[in-house]
Amino acid sequence: MPRLREIPKSEVEDQAVLQMYAMVFGDRDPVTEPGTATGTSGDWWSVFANSPETLKHAAQGFAYYRSENRKLDPVLREFGQTWAGWATGSQFVFSQHCKSLRGLAVSEEKIEAIPTWQTATCFDAKERLVLAYADRLVTHAGRVPDTLFDAIKATFSDEEILELTYTTTMYMMHAVMSRALRTEFDDRDDPITEVAAPEGFDALDVLGGSRKDD
Repeated sequence: MPRLREIPKSEVEDQAVLQMYAMVFGDRDPVTEPGTATGTSGDWWSVFANSPETLKHAAQGFAYYRSENRKLDPVLREFGQTWAGWATGSQFVFSQHCKSLRGLAVSEEKIEAIPTWQTATCFDAKERLVLAYADRLVTHAGRVPDTLFDAIKATFSDEEILELTYTTTMYMMHAVMSRALRTEFDDRDDPITEVAAPEGFDALDVLGGSRKDD
């Protein structure tokens, strides 16, 4: 379950939050009757409802990137967002934006190749540039070499680049928050844990040495 309390519908006083609950869950209370059309539990919404202003701000971000006023091709935008989910280790963000790519009629070959885009041959030149830039934004925390940025500048307008940078890093934030708060598909234990040594193992054995007396 999420690390923060979920807010039941009966406790919501903010009308905007109630409208969002209705949009996603219909007449259901998301806490007692969870589930969304995309197959998630929906607890992202009920956790963010702890702070109505935060939920509304996040929802404004969704409206921003889906607006018809955006200049960037939505498929390229989704490549950046999907990579942000994968590279950050958010099963939720990665899964949701794979769904979005399918909604934009992107081929299964390309969707399945996103985790290994560096060696995949199915992406065109623009798509590879977007994925390379998204990788630098997310995996390298914005450390973008001049040669890569020059290629981006030669291919996209300044407005498109700003939109791509903003939406990719926005979803890096969502991925980090989802993992930290364990919402949706990110409600899972970290797979990296210590595997204990056999009983009687001496740590010095790994070096083939022996313990010396002080």
